[in-house]
Amino acid sequence: MAVVSAVAGLLLAAGGGRRFGMPKALAPYRGGLLVEHAVRALADCRPRVVVLGAGAERVPPLDAVVVVNEVWTSGMGSSLRLGLSALAETDAVAAVVLPVDTPGVTAAAVARLAALAAPDALARASYDGAPGHPVLIGRAHWAGVAELAVGDTGARPYLARHPAVDVPCADVADGADADRPEELT
Repeated sequence: MAVVSAVAGLLLAAGGGRRFGMPKALAPYRGGLLVEHAVRALADCRPRVVVLGAGAERVPPLDAVVVVNEVWTSGMGSSLRLGLSALAETDAVAAVVLPVDTPGVTAAAVARLAALAAPDALARASYDGAPGHPVLIGRAHWAGVAELAVGDTGARPYLARHPAVDVPCADVADGADADRPEELT
């Protein structure tokens, strides 16, 4: 697969994992950490930005730009805002946004969304008709998404006001969230 230089990857991995029992970024998964697995799903995106928070000092070096959300306890919204802000300094026309707790998302699903990249693009993976992750956010929407991303809310309020294209991905990925360690298969 060719690297798509105009499409950034944004991995949200800052949470403390209250229900999970530990920061999900640090969860063991397939011989590494869940955060490392998620970075590989974004392998064809450039640049890649990972937003860490809880346990950031225990994450090994990643093949990505790492930003640390010092206010990660305020919720996912602050991580999304911080990540989009970090991408504002790049030439990316769009960003594929992925939460760390979706281990079934594959590089193929990311590529499917990245193929739609444009400054005004809004798209999200869907699984058997249900919306899921990752989400593609064109640069023209970054400020609006950031404005509505507060507390534990990410892009959902913005997407409710601005319809996104649903991109079927069930044939190449599983969009289920892992909220407990036993859900990491």
